[in-house]
Amino acid sequence: MEKIVLFAFNGDPMCFVHVLLNALDMHENNYEVKVVIEGSATKLIKEFHDNPKAPFLNLYKKVKDLKLIDAVCKACATKMGSIKEVELENLPIVGDLNGHPKMTSYIDQGFKIITF
Repeated sequence: MEKIVLFAFNGDPMCFVHVLLNALDMHENNYEVKVVIEGSATKLIKEFHDNPKAPFLNLYKKVKDLKLIDAVCKACATKMGSIKEVELENLPIVGDLNGHPKMTSYIDQGFKIITF
């Protein structure tokens, strides 16, 4: 089974939607796929939590409900002011590399990394 982790750094919703679409496609095609939300992309969690009309909210909810979101960066979510919403969304907060998720954790498990 192919193992892919999608690291979303870009907070532009038009970029982030590609992370969501690809995660769902990979999941539906029996890939082991995980999403890590980093950088300015962490601010989108606040927008999804606070705004029922947020663009791509339905795709985010599908990815979340399938538990494909493996980590949200603790340092970046704090810096972007969305850590409270990340907690309220019950998403895994990870900061094992000076506050950020470690890519080596995924590489060591055999995941290929794709960044957005």
